[in-house]
Amino acid sequence: MKYLKKIDTKYILSLIASIVVALLIGALLMAVTGYSPIEGYGAMIKGSIGNERFIGNTIATAMTLCLLGLATAIGARGGLFNVGGEGQLFFGALAATMTGLWFSSLPAPIVIVISLICAVVVGGFYAWIPAILKVKLGVSEVITTIMLNTVAIQVCTYLVNGPWNSPLKSITKGTDYLPNTLRFAKLITASNLTTGFITGAIVTFFIWYVMKKTSVGLEMKVTGENYRFSKFSGLSSSKIMIGSMLASGAICGFVGMLLVYGYQGRMTDGVSNEFYFDGMLVAMIMNYNPIGIIIMSFFFAILSTGATMMDLTVGISSQIYDIIFSIIIFLMAAQKGISIWVEHKRMQQIARAKARKEVEANVGSDSSNI
Repeated sequence: MKYLKKIDTKYILSLIASIVVALLIGALLMAVTGYSPIEGYGAMIKGSIGNERFIGNTIATAMTLCLLGLATAIGARGGLFNVGGEGQLFFGALAATMTGLWFSSLPAPIVIVISLICAVVVGGFYAWIPAILKVKLGVSEVITTIMLNTVAIQVCTYLVNGPWNSPLKSITKGTDYLPNTLRFAKLITASNLTTGFITGAIVTFFIWYVMKKTSVGLEMKVTGENYRFSKFSGLSSSKIMIGSMLASGAICGFVGMLLVYGYQGRMTDGVSNEFYFDGMLVAMIMNYNPIGIIIMSFFFAILSTGATMMDLTVGISSQIYDIIFSIIIFLMAAQKGISIWVEHKRMQQIARAKARKEVEANVGSDSSNI
């Protein structure tokens, strides 16, 4: 796949330009609607890194985006585009929650380990289904994963608001809260950042290492970029594709477990506010480069968490974050076409300049002959 190319200097400059343009358009929208862009962006920065609690929220959001972006990248690296991470996240979160509630009488470390395994297995299995359909029957994984998203979300919504809904009158929707003994401890008081971040960081490093430093990562890259070549080279292309999809789904299930055992504490139908799609777009913007995904996750986390404070203190709708995000995505999607157009114009200018010099040289030669 061509989109697995390395991020070069030109691409980074295009990304920076896209971000600047998006921020300027955001500022223009603020000004047109009667708000001060300086005040708005100032509130955004303050709301994301203004104090320890805000920094904790930003780091927690960045970790979620990073892991989900890497889940997208590892699937794409193996040749399959996983659009179903949201459903895999939901099922992983549900499996981890119910495991914790049903086995809460066991020692906490054992329950946490079992819940983690359940979340990873369920998420991976739900990604395995479209992978098998793609490899064995040629069914588009994009279509199947999109449809399976809806199935997963609706099933989870039914279960947590129906048979597994909390009997407590104070909880109208969702399951019971997990016991405090199972919840991850806060790293920063009153923030969303918990000790689950440490596990997430370890997983992030492991994914980067596998993708960049191992033969498995190389085999995945070869398969993703040229399936026929990998097949005729003797690689188990089908197994690599299925394995990459399994890993992608397992990571999404793991993120679901982190959300529930972290700051959320229970399973609801709003366990994920389309987190996977944000992470997927971060991965696409960075051409599925692991380091790029990590860096860009922090940038978008600053925008996301800061936009909430901007809405509360200044009155500027937090939708400005979605607008800026969308513009960056649009500009980066058009980056290749714009680059070709610019290069074409540059070559035209060079050709015209060369033609003028030749004409001038010929005119000078004719004059000297006369």
